[in-house]
Amino acid sequence: MLRRSRLFGHKTRVTFSLPADEPPGTVSVVGDFNGWEPGRHELLRRRNGTRSVSVTLAPGTYRFRYLGTDGLWFDDEGADSVDQQGGLITLP
Repeated sequence: MLRRSRLFGHKTRVTFSLPADEPPGTVSVVGDFNGWEPGRHELLRRRNGTRSVSVTLAPGTYRFRYLGTDGLWFDDEGADSVDQQGGLITLP
């Protein structure tokens, strides 16, 4: 699940969220906004039964995917669009 929150100026905070145990193990969100670096934006467990991480981004279009334990790549159906290369989000 994706949540967007407009910040001051032209920035937007994008929160990437998944259920706490699905898929099992650690999960990072990787994309062109972080050089596709695993572990840089790892989703952390929250009290509400989810795990999430927030990233502050400038206007533009960004491609991303999730990377789980054992090299499990998967997409977020909540993205603006999803294709064979992952999800896309566009921020004003």
